[in-house]
Amino acid sequence: MILGLLPPAGGRLEVFGRTPRRGDPTIGYIPQRPGFDPELSIRGRDFVGLGVDGWQWGVRLVGRAEAMAAADASIDSVGAREYANQPLGRLSGGEQQRLLLAQALVGSPRLLLMDEPLSHLDIRNQRTIVQLIREVARRRGLTVLLIGHDVNPLLPHVDHVLYVAAGKIAMGTPDEIITTERLSEIYSAPVEVIQDSHGRVFVVGLEEETSHPHA
Repeated sequence: MILGLLPPAGGRLEVFGRTPRRGDPTIGYIPQRPGFDPELSIRGRDFVGLGVDGWQWGVRLVGRAEAMAAADASIDSVGAREYANQPLGRLSGGEQQRLLLAQALVGSPRLLLMDEPLSHLDIRNQRTIVQLIREVARRRGLTVLLIGHDVNPLLPHVDHVLYVAAGKIAMGTPDEIITTERLSEIYSAPVEVIQDSHGRVFVVGLEEETSHPHA
């Protein structure tokens, strides 16, 4: 609905004071993905350039030079210039995710919407991408709205959470919501929130059948 692809079942939805529409440049989007086909030969730079108006059919609305300049600036902002001319399918998961972020940012959005941006990355790349998103968001003054299956890599960086589980919702700051008592109540199953010696917080399901928390 935020992307203007589905109408609300009821009521009214506004984003930045207007009804959402498809292709709104003020909203950047990174979809959930299983990974790119290794045979995908499109260059990373051309893939990022599609973010300018690639959702449109027909002739490009802006000149090719302007689109490539915007793509290059976005690539530089996520530190991906080194491999931007390589085929997208041959890059690592972390490199692909940086180019996906570059594509989402190429239109200079005010809101960045991300669906499971860490789901296909190893732990090292998860930390790198989360830190990159945080840095880009602060630098550009972006609001970031994301769905995450594993909240642990995100906890040091989020300032507001919304949990949805078993027909229940809970919304607030991490300190208000991410507690053993609240999460166990939401999931109707034992969930423990623990803190390590460095003060880092982790969410752990105590039973094998407990669903992984989503936030």
